[in-house]
Amino acid sequence: MSARIPSAVAGNALKCLGKLDVLARHELTHSPTPLEEMPNLGRTMQGAKLWIKRDDCTGLGMGGNKVRQLEFYFGQALANNADTILITGALQSNFARLTAASACKTGLQCHIQVEERVPNPSPLYRHSGNILLSRLYGATFHSFPKGEDEEGADMHLEEIADKLKSEGKNPYVIHLGHSHPPLGALGYVVAARELLEQIAHNNMKIDEIAVASGSGATHAGLLFGLRTLGSSIPVRGICVRREKHLQHPRIASHCNGIAKILATENPVTDNDIDLNDDVLAPGYGKINDAVLEAIKLTAHNEGIILDPVYTGRAMAGFLNNVRHSDTSGNLLFIHTGGQPAIFAYEDDLTPVLSDNIE
Repeated sequence: MSARIPSAVAGNALKCLGKLDVLARHELTHSPTPLEEMPNLGRTMQGAKLWIKRDDCTGLGMGGNKVRQLEFYFGQALANNADTILITGALQSNFARLTAASACKTGLQCHIQVEERVPNPSPLYRHSGNILLSRLYGATFHSFPKGEDEEGADMHLEEIADKLKSEGKNPYVIHLGHSHPPLGALGYVVAARELLEQIAHNNMKIDEIAVASGSGATHAGLLFGLRTLGSSIPVRGICVRREKHLQHPRIASHCNGIAKILATENPVTDNDIDLNDDVLAPGYGKINDAVLEAIKLTAHNEGIILDPVYTGRAMAGFLNNVRHSDTSGNLLFIHTGGQPAIFAYEDDLTPVLSDNIE
């Protein structure tokens, strides 16, 4: 069943979706991903009605939100006859891991530029989790010593691409900086349509959505898609990398970028961009007590694994909001995946690990 589109926005929605459906896209996602209730976790939150959209179940390469985004990057890469794909990210980057997996699936070579974003000398952090899987997928690695220099990281990627071109390769670069068109965000415009169809099919009402807000592509794409389709469901982005005053213009820029790609109006207003950074400290990739609690509660009550960097922090923000909210309706959490990273953080997770051995 398709979600009903109010007549006032139907024209813009049809224009947007029509453009979306003709853009180069290479399908990689197992969709629709499940929309499930979390009744046990809800009971620990004074009976709150909690739901989860399982985008950790997108299939390829152990799943995650980036699979949806990569469909558009790989669509364009294959349309350009690329034979190599390049990406930059932290050592435990989910995006890099899934780019490597997608490259295997499509027959492309993959080059990953590793940034030193998190000062973690642990052998587990440097050799397990996502980095282990990316190596298994056969990626070639390059080092970039800085961790908070998006422009510099993109420029260095271009230098690697130029070298590959000189060797006769035809590389395609997935840029990091928000000054580049947010092509991957289109994956969550598609996801917004999928989510509204599920909501309509189940004859339910969602009162608020929470999602990790890092690069911002997932947050912006979801928000843009919902507003384009006439949905006013509030979307709260839980900051996982930067403070909300820095993240807000990034989401706004991405929404403008999506509108430009789709040659349509931007339906997202400044007031639509809702961000929360209450659980961000001590910073990206570093665990706090709220994140540990969220990981433990979700695992123990629902058998669902969260990662320490993105979904664990996002769930911590989500549960913090549930505790302090007057909303008695249905609250939805977008699970963006990232589970492989949990193995890189075993030492940090020790406080919540069971030692029940009989």
